[in-house]
Amino acid sequence: MTNKIAKSPSGYLIEVKTLSDRIVKAQQPIRILDAIKWDDGIKQAFFDGQCKNLPPVDAEYYTKRPLGFDPTEKKHEFYQIERDLVRKLGQLNPLSVIMRRICREYQDVVDMLTGRGTPVFSNISQELYGSSQDVFHVGDPTIADLGSMMEATLLQLLKLDFLAEEAKTITAQDAVAILNEKIQALFPGDGLRAMLSDGILADAAAGTDYIKLRADALFNMRDLRVLEVHEIWVHLGTTLNGLAQPYCTFLGKGPPSATVTQEGLAVLMEILTFSSTPNRLMQLINRVRAITLVEEGANFMDIFQFFRERDMGDEENYTLSSRVFRGSTPEGPPFTKDLTYIKGFVLTYNFMRLAVSKGKPDRIPLLFCGKTMLEDMKVLVDLVEEGTVIAPRFLPPQFTDLMGLSAWLSFSRFMTSMNFRQLEQDYANVL
Repeated sequence: MTNKIAKSPSGYLIEVKTLSDRIVKAQQPIRILDAIKWDDGIKQAFFDGQCKNLPPVDAEYYTKRPLGFDPTEKKHEFYQIERDLVRKLGQLNPLSVIMRRICREYQDVVDMLTGRGTPVFSNISQELYGSSQDVFHVGDPTIADLGSMMEATLLQLLKLDFLAEEAKTITAQDAVAILNEKIQALFPGDGLRAMLSDGILADAAAGTDYIKLRADALFNMRDLRVLEVHEIWVHLGTTLNGLAQPYCTFLGKGPPSATVTQEGLAVLMEILTFSSTPNRLMQLINRVRAITLVEEGANFMDIFQFFRERDMGDEENYTLSSRVFRGSTPEGPPFTKDLTYIKGFVLTYNFMRLAVSKGKPDRIPLLFCGKTMLEDMKVLVDLVEEGTVIAPRFLPPQFTDLMGLSAWLSFSRFMTSMNFRQLEQDYANVL
């Protein structure tokens, strides 16, 4: 357990909130995806060239996309907050350690955005989100290895007619209406909403108090179920819980590295609710494979062809390819954010099964306290016990009663220790 602060609790908590609020305010103008996206003119030029030439993006292109803040001043602002954290809370105080790390991370983000179109951008991207060559744990396969292993299985499943997905016939406008009903049922009176947008690459994306759906996207009911558990239950839910924090307000605005835990939790939620599909998982694995190829030297045209070979339309091929190169150039290293879905899933799942095996399943719901990170979970337990952080206001049904989840995870250590190749041989006459 962490040591209680000798200073009077009220004075200490006021300092925590003041410093936390400063971090929240300082990060507000930083919009990573807005700063790195390619505009419609780039797409039009690519298609005007019959999809045969690299998109016209270089380092100079990004100079025409203002950041909305002065990089030098913004870095200095976070540096000042970092220094005040030591002055006010001390160097070893757990919250000081966490908030100073967040300040340094945002300074890295500023450097990353300043380096758009250069190798610096991707280098910092790998620090924040990971690389396909990262291992999960010592001796484990890399993220790229996992992508290859899963791809082989999923390709077999996608050939099966009875696993084919229903047609996407629900317009974005109708989908917004359906999701708003879900949101109102879960969060009545909280001001959360689904809305249409023309400015996003993905079919959907979550913001602070909204879900944006791309105006020209089409959905089926399975897609909407995935959006419900992924975007509403997890992304909006953890935002709501973070904004409800009385002192640690930074939990309502996670730094980029928190994306690993948050996206991992969202994908895990899809799996736990049986909402995901082989096609959905293949989409995530394709992103891993694309980033792996670029880290190995592939350019935009190579990745565009990679997606073409998966029988998707050229509009979608362009969208998926540009996700990998946004912030970089068509021949540069990748933006690695799309690794966080699979990487985060594995890390979060391992945390949960270890928590159960150690007799600590009550720690699992604390993942929903806000935009949390696995690295901070041990400290978070103490902060909840002492009242500095409040327990999550909203939890998905699977986490309100931990008996079923604990029972399921109880088998995981034994099951993962079994030799799969031997299982294949032993079951050869059964399957």
